[in-house]
Amino acid sequence: MDGWYVDERCINCDAARQLAPGLIGEAGGKSRILRPPVDEAETRRLHAAVFACPTRSIRPASGQPDRALDPFPMALDSGVLMCGHNSRRTAGAHAYLLLRPSGTVMMIDTPRWSPQLAARFTASGPVTDVLLTHRDHAAHGRRYADHFGARLWIHEGDLDAAPEADRVIRGLEPLRIADGVTAHPLPGHTRGSVLYLADDRYCFSGDSFYWSRTTGDLEVAESVTWYSIEELARSLARTAGRLRFEWVLPGHGGRHRLPADDMSRRLRSLAERTRQLRPRPVDFTALRW
Repeated sequence: MDGWYVDERCINCDAARQLAPGLIGEAGGKSRILRPPVDEAETRRLHAAVFACPTRSIRPASGQPDRALDPFPMALDSGVLMCGHNSRRTAGAHAYLLLRPSGTVMMIDTPRWSPQLAARFTASGPVTDVLLTHRDHAAHGRRYADHFGARLWIHEGDLDAAPEADRVIRGLEPLRIADGVTAHPLPGHTRGSVLYLADDRYCFSGDSFYWSRTTGDLEVAESVTWYSIEELARSLARTAGRLRFEWVLPGHGGRHRLPADDMSRRLRSLAERTRQLRPRPVDFTALRW
């Protein structure tokens, strides 16, 4: 396909397919190039996939993509940027920068670590907090927090993944992190899963739920639940009525924006559907991206 290929290191995390739909697809449990880009917009989408891929598996025939086309951090909305440069140590999870009215920035979950990337992120403003949604995404949290001089946050249920955290979220009640930003404990995917709600607009859901391109709706990763699908159902039932947002911004799975009333209705429906689920063995191949 015009020299582009996906090498054998692909871990099928879906990040590239989200960023370059129609150009990258899935076959045999791996991503593959469907066709080459035909214009500048498609070339940029393909390079976004290239520089998000945690294994750097998407390559041109030359072997080296054009670094001038690295779009990250990439604006998704006026208040949120996607970090890109996903880390293999977080199974390719997305991380985000939340821009605050004060001019400061919060990082939600962590991209791969490098001082060069850290410098890019601080170009958006001083980073005051690194907010971890759960243990799976904690790999580079302390490194980034120390570099920024920021506070590292995690829930007590996953504290062993970041025992040096500066702030520990406890219990099940919402906790104000800063003006307009609230942590909502949501045990289920892991014991210490948390989502962060910002400005009644952005929901950073970690791996608790995501937007599925397959179903066109909010979904839980029922086949990859490390702690308890039944606990996740209780968490969603407790929390769904408290949340109002337009953007769902997960670690894994699709991002999506809808009017807040529509999202609220879908989240309540998800809570009810999750209540019907029962434990099952972990099966990554069953995910409905």
